[in-house]
Amino acid sequence: MLRSLFSAISGLRANQFMLDVTGNNIANANTAGFKASNVVFQDTLSQMLTAGAAPQGAAGGTNPIQVGLGVQVGGVTGNFGQGSAQTTGKATNLMISGDGFFMVNRSGENLYTRAGAFDFDSAGNLVSPDGDVVQGYPAKNGAIDTNAAPENISIPGLATEDPTNPLKSYNIGSDGVITGIYADGTKAPLFQVALGNFSNPAGLDKVGDTAFRASTNSGPVQVGAPGTGRRGALQGGVIEMSNVDLASEFTNLIIAQRGFQATSRVITTSDQVLEELVNLKR
Repeated sequence: MLRSLFSAISGLRANQFMLDVTGNNIANANTAGFKASNVVFQDTLSQMLTAGAAPQGAAGGTNPIQVGLGVQVGGVTGNFGQGSAQTTGKATNLMISGDGFFMVNRSGENLYTRAGAFDFDSAGNLVSPDGDVVQGYPAKNGAIDTNAAPENISIPGLATEDPTNPLKSYNIGSDGVITGIYADGTKAPLFQVALGNFSNPAGLDKVGDTAFRASTNSGPVQVGAPGTGRRGALQGGVIEMSNVDLASEFTNLIIAQRGFQATSRVITTSDQVLEELVNLKR
């Protein structure tokens, strides 16, 4: 009798956990670069009442008799599918079409994000809304050096009115190259946005602000230029929106709610049976 109570309690906990994850997905339906999560359930260890037996002589074999002891959360998997594109028209807003992550530096630590709502700050640094500096390959002698270590993308000339600087504007290509346009009409590459990729993106740790940190199960970051390896190309003037599917999430919400209600009924039924047993004494 107690087994049904404890099994039902585990069901309440598991379905509550599913409600938590689904609620977080729905709350971030409009968060740029957000990746939805899915809950995976699995049964717990079953209690062995009678072990199975092999056929012997004229006697046939028997199957084991086991009683399950409930459910548990097997894991929460991330969905890294492509989100929809939202046009902003802002040159510094970037979207990755394909695999890969933007590399940003936060207080000396490299983090990774799909949210490309970037802008230049007053010092000419290309930053996220939280002030994380986007990483890229610098230009040396008029050419991008992809063999160099990525560094903060900083173009001070964009933030000053120094008459000795002829730098007037810039553009960002699908290859991530930031090209400076000077007053005399000449053009020169300044930086190239660097992208990182992982063998197992689902193994990344979420650190908030739609950013991720490499973990032991994500594998080491593989840094390169956009469009190389399994790293996608860039689109300017658009950002990637959340990949949350509201229709699926509301369906999951109903499933979790009904699962919670059903397991609560098991507790009520078990309590009624126990009450009947207690009443036999009266």
